[in-house]
Amino acid sequence: GMAMGEMLSFSGFIVAWLVMMAAMMLPAIWPVLRLYALAAAQGRVAPLPFFAAAYLVVWTLPGLPAYAVWRVLEAPLATGAPWAGRLAGSVLVVAAVWQLTPLKTICLRHCRSPLSFFMQYGGGAARPWGAFRMGAAHGLFCLGCCWALMAVLVALGTMNLAVMIALSALIFAEKNLPGGERIAVGGAVVFALAGVALLFDPGLLTSLNH
Repeated sequence: GMAMGEMLSFSGFIVAWLVMMAAMMLPAIWPVLRLYALAAAQGRVAPLPFFAAAYLVVWTLPGLPAYAVWRVLEAPLATGAPWAGRLAGSVLVVAAVWQLTPLKTICLRHCRSPLSFFMQYGGGAARPWGAFRMGAAHGLFCLGCCWALMAVLVALGTMNLAVMIALSALIFAEKNLPGGERIAVGGAVVFALAGVALLFDPGLLTSLNH
């Protein structure tokens, strides 16, 4: 089985992952949470914790493969292995492409208009299970918007605060500011440039992580 130290580092990673997800996602999902809390206060939907618990489940699950990848990349990233830099570059290019896909646009649209999301998915929310399902649906749309950005963080092997703040700002901006779709495209351009730079010079990654 897993050694005690591994278990500790796994639970430590999952806690850090959840904190990171919350820090990056909360500003973006705040409008939906507020709307839900208002409906809950009027007794029209099940209490907020049922809805919010679904986010925790949806956000924790990607942490499992993320941890596995992180363990594999830990040493190669630390030693500056060129293939790890190229992998990070490839993930950035994939993230750039994802930012431009119709599926990303659909997810973003749901996240950008909490009221229409409510109209569409709020049907069974008076019951706890319905509320949980609704939270899970919204959590998945958020994940649809942002999974590629999370993949970028894992592939870069970075808990670099500046990078996290930049990604959080992008998530917030594309979900909440006017012209969010255009902001998403701007993000794609940055990812593509960074990805290509890393593919040409994988050593750039080492400087980011130090």
